[in-house]
Amino acid sequence: MFDQLSDRLGAIFSRLTGRGKVTEAELNEALREVRVALLEADVSLSAARAFAARVKEKALGSDVLASLTPQQTILRVVHDELVALLGPADASQARLHFADAPPSVILLVGLQGSGKTTQTAKLALRLKEQGRRSLLIAADVYRPAAVEQLQMLGKQIDLPVFEAAGSDPVEIVRRGVAEAVRLGLSTVIVDTAGRLQIDDALMQELERIKDVSKPVEVLLVADAMTGQEATSIAKAFHERLGITGVVLTKLDGDTRGGAALSIFEATGAPIKFVGVGERVSALEPFHADRMASRILGMGDVMTLIERTQALYSEEQAKKLEQKLLRNAFTLDDFLEQLRQIRKMGSVAELVKMIPGMSRNLPKDFTVPEGELSKVEAIICSMTRRERRDPEVLDGSRRKRIAFGSGTQVSDVNRLIRQFDDTRKMMKQLGGQRRGRVPGAFLGR
Repeated sequence: MFDQLSDRLGAIFSRLTGRGKVTEAELNEALREVRVALLEADVSLSAARAFAARVKEKALGSDVLASLTPQQTILRVVHDELVALLGPADASQARLHFADAPPSVILLVGLQGSGKTTQTAKLALRLKEQGRRSLLIAADVYRPAAVEQLQMLGKQIDLPVFEAAGSDPVEIVRRGVAEAVRLGLSTVIVDTAGRLQIDDALMQELERIKDVSKPVEVLLVADAMTGQEATSIAKAFHERLGITGVVLTKLDGDTRGGAALSIFEATGAPIKFVGVGERVSALEPFHADRMASRILGMGDVMTLIERTQALYSEEQAKKLEQKLLRNAFTLDDFLEQLRQIRKMGSVAELVKMIPGMSRNLPKDFTVPEGELSKVEAIICSMTRRERRDPEVLDGSRRKRIAFGSGTQVSDVNRLIRQFDDTRKMMKQLGGQRRGRVPGAFLGR
């Protein structure tokens, strides 16, 4: 996501680096390239033009041409305008709102195939982790197996799903909200039907569902892969339903980012959540300032820290700290850390969240998941004693492990060397920090 745009903007700003001053002609040329980069990222023409015009106005207003650091000044202005393009000035508007008296009804709408059913479960799980139990209403009676899919997801996250015989989604939603009141649940999340394209019948049905459910939030689920089309879809739904926010899916995919950069500009409805993977836990709140920093190669330390803290308790961190200080870090611990890191997302994505790293990485930088799986297979092929004490791994043991894991002896040897180097580094860093777990390791 945004890799192409980030690369283009990085190249534009790098050409300004080291210059004592920038002429107005050079500024105009840079902004022309910024506008082209936005268009190539699937941002709408009107949004790209307006963005470039605002950047120029602010850059000239801040006397960037006379600045001793024009690249930094322009970068700051572009960052601020990207934040404004991505979301409202008041960040609280991008948060989920709840009714004064429960249940708070959240209506998910969108075209067929945008991922509404999956996002219903993801949102319910996120609210459950915050102490809010939800009733999921299966109101999509048209798509085959939609009800069964929601029921399966409901079991997976241990939350009730309301479904009723019949073909009237409006009545199903009315009865579902009444059931939530009876059960004393704080939130209702409605999975509505979609179509392959917007039509009047769909909108009329959704308007009736909105009338009977009185939702506090109407969230459009939009597929980021659809590019500029996502913006026109958002405008159409907003005109008929008054959407209060957007859930942007497939943000981890090979998308150019135009949808994220155009929806708020077109509708005024902020992006509230983004889907960042297939797992039911892969839903994150959207932060315009953090996304702008990532686009400009500034990293995203806060998201990295939040992902880490979601996996590590203070008790776990202390136990690991003691192992590092006693040099008792084993291959079992190494395997556990590997599995935890993989839960946080792709390693390549995590590295790019570190400020400055994305600019210094090769363009084709990746961390093959197959290599991580190979490491896991090698450790799992060891005995308990071998994991605790790699010193016992002689030639015959290494051959056995390679055979059992479907790898080569050279792979086993490389892993042991890497483990030894990691253990030595962690002990050194742990000692330097006087008994604190290295921040580079745990993100704390």
